[in-house]
Amino acid sequence: QVQLVESGGGLVQAGGSLRLSCVASGRTFSNYAAGWFRQAPGKEREFVAATSWNGGRTYYADSVKGRFTISRDNAKNTVHLQMNSLKPEDTAVYYCAATGSIQTMMSSPQVIASWGQGTQVTVSS
Repeated sequence: QVQLVESGGGLVQAGGSLRLSCVASGRTFSNYAAGWFRQAPGKEREFVAATSWNGGRTYYADSVKGRFTISRDNAKNTVHLQMNSLKPEDTAVYYCAATGSIQTMMSSPQVIASWGQGTQVTVSS
């Protein structure tokens, strides 16, 4: 499996922006679909966004569509999540994930083996 390390979280006011980054190591990153999940206090982990191995396909949760953009740079083994127009309800720990197919990431996240440690995003009102 691939190892993942996130960065870029922080505290921002509502309406602001943050860019999360995830650096992969250990395996050929371009062999993996990559994505972001988040978990707010007292809630289950939820899907946020995913990208196919070459960035050709992207998917978003309805709650972030139009505000968040996922992108990847396989030459740098990184995946990013640009978050604009942030809302207090976006507050959560954000996790990077990688798995063999984008379908698995979206439909069966419980089988994903590669997760980052998480980065906290706090949006104040």
